[in-house]
Amino acid sequence: MKKSLIALNMAVVVGAGSLFSAGFASAESISELKKKESQIEENRSKVHSNIKDAEKSIDHVKGKQADLASQLEKLEKQMKETENKIDKLTAKIAKTKEQIETLKKEIKVLEDKIEKRNELLKERARSYQATGGNMNYLEVVLGASDFGEFVERLSAVSTIMDADQDLIAEQERDKKALEDKKKSVEQKLSDLESMMAEVKEMKAKQEQQKKEKNQLMKKLKAEQKKLEKEKIGMEEEADILAGQKAAIKKAIKQEEARQAEIAKQKAAEEKRQAELAKQRAAEAKKKSSQSSSSSKSTNAGSSSASSKSSTSSKSSSSSTSSSSHTAAPAPSSSAASGIFMKPAAGYFSSGFGGRWGTNHNGIDIAASGSVSIMAAADGVVSRSYFSSSYGNAIFITHYINGKQYTTVYAHLSSRMVSNGQTVKKGQQIGLMGNTGQSYGQHLHFEIHEGPWNINKSNAVNPRKYF
Repeated sequence: MKKSLIALNMAVVVGAGSLFSAGFASAESISELKKKESQIEENRSKVHSNIKDAEKSIDHVKGKQADLASQLEKLEKQMKETENKIDKLTAKIAKTKEQIETLKKEIKVLEDKIEKRNELLKERARSYQATGGNMNYLEVVLGASDFGEFVERLSAVSTIMDADQDLIAEQERDKKALEDKKKSVEQKLSDLESMMAEVKEMKAKQEQQKKEKNQLMKKLKAEQKKLEKEKIGMEEEADILAGQKAAIKKAIKQEEARQAEIAKQKAAEEKRQAELAKQRAAEAKKKSSQSSSSSKSTNAGSSSASSKSSTSSKSSSSSTSSSSHTAAPAPSSSAASGIFMKPAAGYFSSGFGGRWGTNHNGIDIAASGSVSIMAAADGVVSRSYFSSSYGNAIFITHYINGKQYTTVYAHLSSRMVSNGQTVKKGQQIGLMGNTGQSYGQHLHFEIHEGPWNINKSNAVNPRKYF
């Protein structure tokens, strides 16, 4: 009865001490787990530092955007002023062209007037040529019959000659006025058109500047988006590291409890063996004091009892040893096929490695209908959350044969486990779905030999394990 109780107690110790059934049959020491915890904390510290650096970079890029936005606003005002100048110059040019049209009409009238004067002057010239010019006027004056008529004829001839001179002078003035008006309006139009060309050139430069600044703004926004995406990735990594740290803390507590239970059972077994030895010594002393005749019988009985006791002790020791041996063995790390199971039914729709110009750090398993997702091995859920890329995702931390692994289950339609929960190999943890950056219902499954990180440098091909 006592032997069966010891075996039962040892089985309880083995069950209580195993964080994951495959994980701590050959467990890491508590000091090694604490070392891993320290490493994870160090990694978290680095990630938080990187997040702060990313925030500074984002603020710097935002500052550049603010400066550029101010420059664009100033440029927009300048362009508006330029547009106003163009509008004013366009109006002036239109008005000047109207003036030119009006002047053309005036010029036409003036030209007709000049033409008529030219004809009159030509007629006078022909008359002068036929009559001898001024001599004709002299004959008119000298032909007077009396002095009164002489004065009248002289006054008339003088008036006619003055009129001719005035006509010639007016002709010259009109011609000059015509030429001046033409030059003035043409110069004004030329100046306006030069100003228009300069303003349009200025507008073209401003539009080019605006285009360049908008392109720069586009680059800055893309840079900001990239930095924010990297920051989100770092925050995800920090959260996952926090989950891994929590999983290790849990492993440490369970390992401490396991070792405490083993120590307690060992102490109880040592106490029981001491009591048995004490009993045997008392019985031997009691029997040795009896008579020699009965001593032989007693000695024979004692020898038989001692033999039975020894046999019982050996049997108990063997049972303890056997029970201890049952707890120790674990699948060898070289026996990879026994470590993880395929986490879902379905066909492999995409493999590990290069895909679409990028690196696919896992495998895809696809199937239709309601498909259960199972834990690939015993472990602790380090993170259960919704990601913009992974969709509904579950991260499980495993410690198998003294080595850390991380499995990732992504694009689930639903999750059935939460952070810090211990899961068993084959336990349902969710349903296959099409969430996040996914095209069609499938499971994206990753195995990392070590902790998950944003660069996925520990990712391996899961197909090598099943």
